[in-house]
Amino acid sequence: MSFGAVIQAQAQSASASASASASAQTTVSAETGERPRLLPYPETRKSDHVDVYFGHEVADPYRWLEDDLSDETKAWVQAQNEVTFDFLDQIPFRTQIREQLTADWNYVRESAPVRHGEWYYFSRNDGLQNHAVVFRKRGVRGDAEVFLDPNTFSEDGTTSLAGMSFTRDGSLLAYSISEGGSDWRKIIVINTETMEAVGDTLVDVKFSGISWKGTEGFYYSSYDKPDGSQLSAMTDLHKLYYHQIGTPQSDDKLVFGGEVTPRRYIFGGVSEDQRFLIVSASVSTSGNELYVMDFEADEPALRPVLSGFENDVSVITTNNGYLYIYTNRGAPNYRLVRVNAAASQPENWTDVIPETEHVLSVSRAGNYLFASYLVDVQTQVKQYTLDGEHVRNVELPTAGTAGGFSARSHETTLFYTFTSFTYPATIFAYDIQNGTSELYWTPEIDFNPEDFVTEQVFYESKDGTRIPMFITYKKGLELDGSNPTYLYAYGGFNVSLRPSFSIAHLTWLRNGGIYAQPNIRGGGEYGERWHHAGIQKNRQNVFDDFIAAGNFLVEQGYTSHELMAIAGGSNGGLLVGAVMTQQPDFAAVAFPAVGVLDMLRYHTFTAGAGWAFDYGTSEQSEEMFKYLLGYSPVHNVREGVRYPSTMITTADHDDRVVPAHSFKFAAELQAKHAGENPVLIRIETRAGHGAGRSTESVISEWTDRYAFAWYVMGLNPFAE
Repeated sequence: MSFGAVIQAQAQSASASASASASAQTTVSAETGERPRLLPYPETRKSDHVDVYFGHEVADPYRWLEDDLSDETKAWVQAQNEVTFDFLDQIPFRTQIREQLTADWNYVRESAPVRHGEWYYFSRNDGLQNHAVVFRKRGVRGDAEVFLDPNTFSEDGTTSLAGMSFTRDGSLLAYSISEGGSDWRKIIVINTETMEAVGDTLVDVKFSGISWKGTEGFYYSSYDKPDGSQLSAMTDLHKLYYHQIGTPQSDDKLVFGGEVTPRRYIFGGVSEDQRFLIVSASVSTSGNELYVMDFEADEPALRPVLSGFENDVSVITTNNGYLYIYTNRGAPNYRLVRVNAAASQPENWTDVIPETEHVLSVSRAGNYLFASYLVDVQTQVKQYTLDGEHVRNVELPTAGTAGGFSARSHETTLFYTFTSFTYPATIFAYDIQNGTSELYWTPEIDFNPEDFVTEQVFYESKDGTRIPMFITYKKGLELDGSNPTYLYAYGGFNVSLRPSFSIAHLTWLRNGGIYAQPNIRGGGEYGERWHHAGIQKNRQNVFDDFIAAGNFLVEQGYTSHELMAIAGGSNGGLLVGAVMTQQPDFAAVAFPAVGVLDMLRYHTFTAGAGWAFDYGTSEQSEEMFKYLLGYSPVHNVREGVRYPSTMITTADHDDRVVPAHSFKFAAELQAKHAGENPVLIRIETRAGHGAGRSTESVISEWTDRYAFAWYVMGLNPFAE
């Protein structure tokens, strides 16, 4: 659709009085051959609101849905959920899906242990607990005792543990909690011996680490509490504070940020040797400044290491007054450099681990460095001395994803986790000195990996770019185009989607489904070039890569467009929204989750302005405005088009990608789409962007996803 046609269609839509409660039809039931009842969509009031961008009028008839505090919006949410859950309740095999998911989920899951003081701490979920419990034990093989149980934080499981930070001696713990899934946190400090609270609870903390300086206090970050809705109002000026234990939060010292040094994201941390405060400051999700304060200097002060926002730069570790800096400055695939903190300017940097053709990440454990390389989206790890001398390649169990190669400088053992699509997350103990791995813990699952196969294929996108994709399915499955397929991707913010085990996907695979995960541009799988090929005016590459992945699966006989479900969350929700509006017949089912769907206004909510590096903004230039308008899902729903069966998912406490994106998209689809396919929105209450959700909540959503997908495809995986 041309730019002019979009404007014209929006003007016509704004002036029309068509009701969003138009009757809807659905597909035939796989169980009975009858159409299930779909209640009429709630009537969504249209306003005559119009915005003007560079002289162009753009209608926004559902602007009122942005007000999450209004009674009208709350009533609309309730009415939409009534329609959605009434439909889902009629699916005859929905209970069987829930039972199978619950049975699959019911296995013990553990995290790798980490030593703090005399104790090793780790988390464990016995299977169906809403949240993992934090345990501790004296020795790595000792008896474990419960240390902190987040399941006691709230009766309904909506309060979760969001982070923990121990003092170096392990005597104090500061932990943060999230209520209702919000990104806003509270910080509580306890004595780890007595388990008693120390000082007051800190409130209104957001996008923050917690970093101790001795046992006297810690650094954390936050914004001023916004006027209006705390869940949707813009938060723009981040601030780094120092909190001294035993003093009120109102006395906390502003260290960096605010009106004097306005930055959108600021994080501060104390080096392991307690000598340096390291501050990262940025205005977007890519590129940052770096500052360092030497506490041993005659006059300690934050001094710049690198100014400007053109590069990513972070301190991995320190040693004898030297900073080890990980950066893509002059190295699109990243490198590790070393510099004396007293003269830390870039001209003094020397390579410790130079850039290679593969994307690098670095960590420290003991007195060694571990370089993790992403080689065609699979992990390879090499061990180096602090001087950059190669010691050995780390042997991994098989092809897949390994992580956790970090430990304090005095440790002799580290614990890393390995996983892949058919390899459940397993923990290994690694002897840092001699380089041997020993199995430490493996989950017991009623699952035989030999029953499944994972392939990595490479296909061509629209412009000829070679894109990798992983495909997993049950061994012996006939590739005759008759297999329901779940196609999932992300494609943004330099994020790499790596092979990992998912108990939720296992249920889909057990029942004859295929899971496909393409590594499309916009991510970080091949470094800066891959990321930049999917940002701003290159964003269409991301959508084209995803479309090409689906077409490849059809052409090679894995599935058909009539049996394909497309899914993605957050930035991936944008991906699904754009693809389904550009090619409505591409897939049978669409699952845009917590998506960024209004590309003209995303930057006006919470911290959304920080995403401008990837997206650009409608205020940036007329050219950028037109480009965004050309694919913005909310603005490209067309009258009379048959869209795929759609279940939008969001949450009322999502203060990262506010639910108004999903609300407005649902309203547009319900008002304009034609044909038999249901368009539903499933709105979780007392939940946020996704982190910290209870096990019960997660199982419920996967149950509804699979029930909806199989049902509207006309399939019953449990039929004899």
